[in-house]
Amino acid sequence: MNAPTGYVHRFVPSATTSGAPRTLLLLHGTGGDENDLLPLGPLLDRDAALLSPRGNVLENGMPRFFRRIREGVFDRADVVRRAGELSTFLNEARQAYRLGPVVAVGFSNGANIAGAVLLLHPGVLAGAMLLSPMVPLEPDTPPRLTGTQVWIAAGRADPLVATAEVERLASLLAGSGAEVTLEWHPGGHAISPAVVTQGREWLAAHAAKLSNPLRS
Repeated sequence: MNAPTGYVHRFVPSATTSGAPRTLLLLHGTGGDENDLLPLGPLLDRDAALLSPRGNVLENGMPRFFRRIREGVFDRADVVRRAGELSTFLNEARQAYRLGPVVAVGFSNGANIAGAVLLLHPGVLAGAMLLSPMVPLEPDTPPRLTGTQVWIAAGRADPLVATAEVERLASLLAGSGAEVTLEWHPGGHAISPAVVTQGREWLAAHAAKLSNPLRS
């Protein structure tokens, strides 16, 4: 089958596992690209395959996954559209690359589009690791996320994301049935070595639960 369309992306097969290993969907922040988070993947799971798309929206020349009206205020219609596009891309990638369970690893804007996929297209992701996220939108109909594993890491000193916003996202996901772990760190809007260590430990501890395949 041909490679999936819709995004410039990179796919790195697992170097250690044959068949359909777990896949980390790496979603960069504003201004990043498909190469940004590739070094993070093996630090979280050395056995995983890696799928890393580049956001299709440009803001002052910087790639993003959806439009925003201003800092912290998102274009809801575009969030809905782009979450659908990413879900379609993942379904195509599942067939093209024979993916196993897909766990999103998103930072900032990447975390927000992953959250939108969780809320609008439940079942597409087996789980998600959301780093410095906000609430992307509140869906008209609450999704059923029973069994979906979500890890959220956020900084108490983050100048861009209020603690109340992170807690609202955790509550929204948990209220929809997801199993949410919220980890606070003293830093800001960044991925620190301590966050990577915590994420790796969470991923290893929840490996058995992160077993739902990507739905077609």
